[in-house]
Amino acid sequence: MKPKYIFCTGGVVSSVGKGLTVAAIGRILKARGLKVAIQKLDPYLNVDPGTMSPYQHGEVFVTADGAETDLDLGHYERFVDENVSRLSNVTAGQVYLTVIEKERKGDYLGGTIQVVPHITNEIKRCIKLVAKRTDADIVIVEVGGTAGDIESLPFLEALRQLRTELTRRDSLYVHVTFLPHIGATDELKTKPTQHSVRELRGIGIQPNVIIARTDHPVNDDIINKIALFCDVDESAVIPLETADNIYAVPLMIEATGLGDYILDRFKLQAGAPDLHEWRQIVSRSRRVKEKLRIGIVGKYVELHDAYMSVKESIIHAAIHLDNDAQIKWIHSGDLEKGRASNALLELDGILVPGGFGYRGIEGKIAAARFARENSVPYLGLCLGMQVMCIEFARNVLGLEDANSSEFDVSTAHPVIDLMLEQRAITDMGGTMRLGEYPCELMPGSLAANAYQRSAVNERHRHRFEFNNDYRDHFDRRGVCFSGLSPDGVLVEIAELQDHPFMLGCQFHPEFLSRPNRPHPLFSTFVRASAAFRDAKAQMQGTLHSGVESGDLS
Repeated sequence: MKPKYIFCTGGVVSSVGKGLTVAAIGRILKARGLKVAIQKLDPYLNVDPGTMSPYQHGEVFVTADGAETDLDLGHYERFVDENVSRLSNVTAGQVYLTVIEKERKGDYLGGTIQVVPHITNEIKRCIKLVAKRTDADIVIVEVGGTAGDIESLPFLEALRQLRTELTRRDSLYVHVTFLPHIGATDELKTKPTQHSVRELRGIGIQPNVIIARTDHPVNDDIINKIALFCDVDESAVIPLETADNIYAVPLMIEATGLGDYILDRFKLQAGAPDLHEWRQIVSRSRRVKEKLRIGIVGKYVELHDAYMSVKESIIHAAIHLDNDAQIKWIHSGDLEKGRASNALLELDGILVPGGFGYRGIEGKIAAARFARENSVPYLGLCLGMQVMCIEFARNVLGLEDANSSEFDVSTAHPVIDLMLEQRAITDMGGTMRLGEYPCELMPGSLAANAYQRSAVNERHRHRFEFNNDYRDHFDRRGVCFSGLSPDGVLVEIAELQDHPFMLGCQFHPEFLSRPNRPHPLFSTFVRASAAFRDAKAQMQGTLHSGVESGDLS
């Protein structure tokens, strides 16, 4: 069977939830037994977001094959539960670089290189390659940005050409727009959606489906008006209110009948949607549960998208353990200056995520020290493991100058140092240790008990590693290196033996967590945090009881 294509564009404003919507559509189609592949087209000229600030782009999601990609690919994996690859994120930078490299090699000898047809042909090649490599029944392609953006025009032109090349039954165009609410008149306005669709029509694309995002209920009059002025079926105007839980979005879209509409449009035969497990996830997430306060200590905490996968991984584990994760965002720069130390006292668990650069490092080290000295469960991811080791070296081993050579090249004790294979590399983009690597676990360790396996594969994104010159020093004082590379050279997991739960991993387990299958390290961390919360409550209850009975002076 030839693959079918769903092309998803956005209009009116950015950050309207197009990526989540695409992921949700993928979920309801997979629930019907169809094989789904998803691709994101990003119009920026960076080759990938790997060198971009989180303030510019949020989290960088790393695929199993080592691509640094847009954070929407994390939503795709979490919702559809299928690994994406480097083929799933195409940027304008990649497209232009490929075309220019071909020109330099003489592939176009004698020809003038132009946006049409050379750039658009490369975009179409990338789109079709996903279908070929994945053998998908349906390929969903999301275009970043909004209709009318200058940088998006080559991508939209490529989609227009594909509409001509594919038969009507093989392509479907979905446009996600926003319905603003005017408070003075208490009404939703459709005019921005109409203008956005007109912009697409001017490019040569007529949407088949319009998904209208809104924070307010949408009545039939609004749906009829959009259908009339945008020339789509009334059944293809899908109102999508802001959800209280992102994992409810597939169920909301399924309830509108969009899944059946897509199958009818493509003339596809598929089974009834099996969303039982997904409904259970949403139902469990809405139960009244005891609050669990988890602190994420980072330097981008005012921008939650910078830690999207980490946040969702905590939520996944908490849902399955019947806890309500209350995430407390703590700026590591404030901890450095002593401004947020009281916030640590309120936490049931502390997580330090990955990151780069010196800013806020001393605050993260302070958080690790607080967790160690007060037996607060601690999970360190990538840099979070490194600061845990730096703190231990300084305050337990007595190596006051201990640091990472990333932050202090002249430190006398570089307990974290640049990997040997990284020392001759000068380019910044795409040159780290990236993608999936194996890790062997020490039997009986906290990590091995969490995974219930002897070996795992996890995704990496880093240049610095634990310095093996200090391995014996740490081992003698109670640090267990419970995860190593198969050759025993690279430390992948470190854990403190005389602590309820203090574990750091050099990899990023958050990229493998799913709402229906939480990552074992996050589950173990959340379970330890809940036990710590309960122990605190019991101790306070005992203390209050003693005061009331006059046992304490």
